[in-house]
Amino acid sequence: MMWNWLASGLALGATLVLYDGSPFHPGAERLMDLIDAENISIFGTSAKYIAALEKAGAKPRETHRLERLKAILSTGSPLAHESFDYVYREIKDELCLSSISGGTDIVSCFALGCPVLPVWRGELQCKGLGMAVEVWNDDGPAARGEKGELVCTRHFPAMPVGFWNDAGGEKFQAAYFETFPGIWAHGDYAEETEHGGMVIHGRSDAVLNPGGVRIGTAEIYRQVEKIDEVLESIAIGQEWQGDVRVVLFVRLRDGVVLDDQLRERICTTIRANTTPRHVPAKIIAVADIPRTISGKIVELAVRNVVHGRPVKNTDALANPEALEQFRELAELQ
Repeated sequence: MMWNWLASGLALGATLVLYDGSPFHPGAERLMDLIDAENISIFGTSAKYIAALEKAGAKPRETHRLERLKAILSTGSPLAHESFDYVYREIKDELCLSSISGGTDIVSCFALGCPVLPVWRGELQCKGLGMAVEVWNDDGPAARGEKGELVCTRHFPAMPVGFWNDAGGEKFQAAYFETFPGIWAHGDYAEETEHGGMVIHGRSDAVLNPGGVRIGTAEIYRQVEKIDEVLESIAIGQEWQGDVRVVLFVRLRDGVVLDDQLRERICTTIRANTTPRHVPAKIIAVADIPRTISGKIVELAVRNVVHGRPVKNTDALANPEALEQFRELAELQ
C-alpha cells in the first residue's frame, strides 16, 4: 500500500525521501542524520524502530537539530504507551506523533492521526474520514473502553470489490464478513477510548485465550519492552491440557543468558502491570524472530509450527528459516 500512498504524495507536490538498508548502520541514529540532512518534515517509520531506538539509548534531541520535523507516523504494529513517552522526551516535544492502523487491502487507514487533534498517550487519534469504525464483541457494539473486534459497519470509499481469481466471492466473504455477516471485520483486537481515539491490542487471530480470558499480544509486548536485556519478543497461545497457556519467546542482547533471575524479572514486570493471566507459563530464548518482509512479527506462523501445523505463505517472510527454531521444542512437550 505504501507505493500507492507515496505516489499520491508526489501528486500533491511532496518530495519523497526513501531509505533502503539497515536503519542502524553505521549507527543507531542513521535515520535521524537523514532527517537533518534532507530537512524531512514528516517521518514515517515503524513502532519496532522507535522501540529499538530507545533500546539503543539514542537521544536525538541532544544530538540533532530536527528543525523541520513536524510529524512522526508510526505503523506496522501497535505503538506502545512508553514509546509515546520516549518520542516526546528524547526526540522532539513539539510534533504530532500519529500511530496509524489500516492495511494493504484497503490502501487506507481505519484509524490514524490528525494534526489539529490532541495526541493521547498510547492512542490512535481518530477514525479515518468516511470510515464507520466501531468495536464489536459477540453481542454487537461494545462500550467505550471495552475490547473487541474492530469493524467497519458501512461501505467505505477505499473498500475493495473482491479478490482476483475468486469469481464467486467466497474467499472475499470469508476474509472479512464471516465474523459478523454483512459487517467488515478487519482482524484487529481493539478498543475505543473516551477521547474518541482507538487502541489496537494486536491481531485478532493472535489473541491469547488462557482460561477463557482474551489477551492482546501487544499488552504483553508493552511490558517486555521495559526489560533492557530483551531486544524483542513474540508471544503465542499453546494448546495445553485442555486449555491454552501463554508462551513467550525472547531475543536477548548479545552475551545475555536467560536464567531464572531474568525469567522472574520478566514475569514480575508483566504481572505488576497487567494481570496474572498475562504472565507466560514458559519463557524461551531464541536467536531470531520470524517477520514479514515489511517487518511485522508473525505470531500465527510461530503458533502453527509449535503445534506441528503447516505454515502458509512463507514467501511473505523475510527470514523463514527462523521458524525452524520453534519446531518440536523439548521445553514445550
